[in-house]
Amino acid sequence: MAQALARWEAQLASDAALADLRFARLLGSEGWARLPALVRARFAKRYAPGCSVSYAGVIGECRLSAIGLCLAHLCRLIGAPLPLDRGGGLAAVVTVTEHGPSGGQVWTRVYARRRGFPQVIHSAKMFTGPTGLEEYLGLGFGVALTVSAERDRIVFRSHHYFLKLGKLRFRLPRWLAPGQLTIDHIDHHHGAFAFVLDLRHPLLGELIHQHGEFHDQ
Repeated sequence: MAQALARWEAQLASDAALADLRFARLLGSEGWARLPALVRARFAKRYAPGCSVSYAGVIGECRLSAIGLCLAHLCRLIGAPLPLDRGGGLAAVVTVTEHGPSGGQVWTRVYARRRGFPQVIHSAKMFTGPTGLEEYLGLGFGVALTVSAERDRIVFRSHHYFLKLGKLRFRLPRWLAPGQLTIDHIDHHHGAFAFVLDLRHPLLGELIHQHGEFHDQ
């Protein structure tokens, strides 16, 4: 198994048209090697500009405190980047598209709702900034992310939030930030994985917890 994985990685690294080493560089060799093989495969595939990959699944649980629900609806002003519905058992689709001009990725999440049209969330991951990775949410707002690897997952954590207006960039003070954002991509073997989003405020505690189960298409 180890030899097969080594051959796969060598083949991947030798093909510049397919290899995406951006996440590997952020994690370093030890962190990258720590990840399960299927997680590395998902985060090491560079798609041609305009091409995409989709993952289908179900949001099994979504908890929002009263303040978390208010924050989610307030953020609709910048494109609704946070889930709006409590509960679970609803279908979801995540699509990742390569964005050639910027060298980043566009992430589109579609969440079914019990009433009305599905919620569609757009964000863009850019491999830039002080941490090497930033996610742009809308109207110039974004979050700088750090990346780490654990035995069965890759973890994204917020480092700071910012507002970018043209060439000007303003880092939001901690008292104005919504809290610590953590996103886990957890391998469940056989092409299945969990997506877990947590937003916790240092004083108000848990604002949002979302758990989805997805599988490779």
